[in-house]
Amino acid sequence: MKRVLIIGATSGIGRELAVRYIEMGYCVGVAGRRVEELIKLHELAVDRVFYEKIDVTQQDAAEKLMLLIDKMQGMDLFILCSGIGYQNISLDIEIEMKTAVTNVNGFIRMVTAAFHYFTNHEDGHIAVISSVAGTKGLGVAPAYSATKRFQNNYIESLEQLANMKGYNIHFTDIRPGFVDTPLLAKDKYPMLMNVEYVAEKIISAIKKKKKVAIIDWKYAIIVFFWRLIPRFIWTRISVKN
Repeated sequence: MKRVLIIGATSGIGRELAVRYIEMGYCVGVAGRRVEELIKLHELAVDRVFYEKIDVTQQDAAEKLMLLIDKMQGMDLFILCSGIGYQNISLDIEIEMKTAVTNVNGFIRMVTAAFHYFTNHEDGHIAVISSVAGTKGLGVAPAYSATKRFQNNYIESLEQLANMKGYNIHFTDIRPGFVDTPLLAKDKYPMLMNVEYVAEKIISAIKKKKKVAIIDWKYAIIVFFWRLIPRFIWTRISVKN
């Protein structure tokens, strides 16, 4: 039985992925901050769904991750869905710092813990939910776009490190566009995708062991043209919600 562990499983993409993997017969470990939501997932298949309350911004998060892995008797696939992001045109420092703590500090804490676990086992797969927002700096959401670019580079760096050391670890950087989840409920976004569709695409990308997966084709086209825009032009474009 394959074993998948999902961080950030209490809502949005993480929860939908958890439900899908449970339905597929996997042994599933779920983690997040809201225990009541974790229990609901556990009750879907009490014999093969395990949970642990984990806040990625806390120092004990990696230790609790290992506790959850022990409950599952091992881990084959690690999926990190925890992340926050807000439009912040006013450049509120509290929003910027909160975003960095979760999307950078928390990201490093959990991904490196999973990396170290897999280095001590025969193989493993690390998948993270980043975003197409990491393609360019976005004036409406500076910290969010910058932290997502950081995540893109960090996963690429870990893949190179794994190859340098001969570790059989696979990496998948999943980059969705705007997804209709509670995270985006406070702002207006174009081209919203429903979470069920996105989860289906993510599972397919992970199964195929894709290194980078842009969800979906419309965003792949947008990203392609974004990359062609010179900086001196991009920084003069007014990107609005």
